[in-house]
Amino acid sequence: MRVLIAPDCFAGTLSAGQAAEAIAEGWRRAASHDRLDLLPLSDGGPGFCDVLTRALGGQSVAVTVSDPLGRPVPAALLVAEPGGGRTVYVETAQACGLHLLAEAERDPSQTSSYGVGQLLEAALAEAPSRLVVGLGGSGVNDGGAGMLAALGVGTAQALAGGGARLADLADDGLQGLVAVRERFRGVELVVAADVDLTLLGFHGASASAAADMGAAPEAAQQLERALGRLTEVAQRTLPPARELLTGAARRLDREPGAGAAGGLGYGLLLLGGHVVSGIDAVLHAVGVDDRLGAADLLVTGEAVLDWQSLRGTVVAGIARAALAAAVPTVVLAGQAHVGRRETMALGISGTYAVAERPDRVPVFEADPAGTLAARAARVATTWSPRRDGTSYP
Repeated sequence: MRVLIAPDCFAGTLSAGQAAEAIAEGWRRAASHDRLDLLPLSDGGPGFCDVLTRALGGQSVAVTVSDPLGRPVPAALLVAEPGGGRTVYVETAQACGLHLLAEAERDPSQTSSYGVGQLLEAALAEAPSRLVVGLGGSGVNDGGAGMLAALGVGTAQALAGGGARLADLADDGLQGLVAVRERFRGVELVVAADVDLTLLGFHGASASAAADMGAAPEAAQQLERALGRLTEVAQRTLPPARELLTGAARRLDREPGAGAAGGLGYGLLLLGGHVVSGIDAVLHAVGVDDRLGAADLLVTGEAVLDWQSLRGTVVAGIARAALAAAVPTVVLAGQAHVGRRETMALGISGTYAVAERPDRVPVFEADPAGTLAARAARVATTWSPRRDGTSYP
């Protein structure tokens, strides 16, 4: 049997590549006769550039940028030429990822996306015709204000002090935005978002994701008001685009994906970007249709399979692609919080948790690769026929 192993990272424990290797190791123990094809994936978050480097090759350009608290951290751009055009891929989590912050440091009221602007400066220096920016795994909730400051908009004092400080943004706080937007003219700016959140509202950045970054409910409400002030100033500073059919002013804060990565999507829309699904962009880049066409079974996975996994994630994206190719899908997850009823619409045939009970979570976290490999071996006995064509007992 031909098995395509295509997981996301297991956040906080394993990279996508490490997860794929662990699953393959376990599968080989039980079904050494199967042919395995490893395809680590990302939806725009951590591992975005690593995944694309494995698939596309290209040149890695090392840079040093600021983390969410202004400390220097290493990062890298990927410069490639798929289809002949010069494309630079940027992984924003390298500069503003939640993984860069200790537990006690996680406060999106104070953290900044300034380092993302530094990444974009380095990307522009490579003279791309296309710039693909992966969003996901963010530890900031500032609407991209810090990023804009690093590019030359306003002042760092006003924009790079964290999301909460934007509540006091002056009417002229985004001076230079039009000029910075002009710098991106002639470059296709692709925003590869991991979620389709809007910037504001009950399904916006602050309401939906700030708590995961460490914000208490009151702080999330303050961030909502602060981002609202950012949009007010932006609308005064940048002449709004018009809808082609109605002629109405286009509200960028209401665009799906504007709320991705704590509102970084919104900041990139202000620069002229357009939003695409992060996982769809990655699947296209890695040639997933050909890989699925050569597979009898897809095995994917992530750390926690929950309701968010059903929208815009690696698991959802690759499962839909497999369904279209008539390839059955099984999911291996550290923990599974949704059942068969919720996953059937994606064409998922089986879901298997490494930590099947809450008391097993510490065991998984202590040895994620080993426990994932062991679970994969057990799953292989269910899905892979013996060499003689019969099933395992």
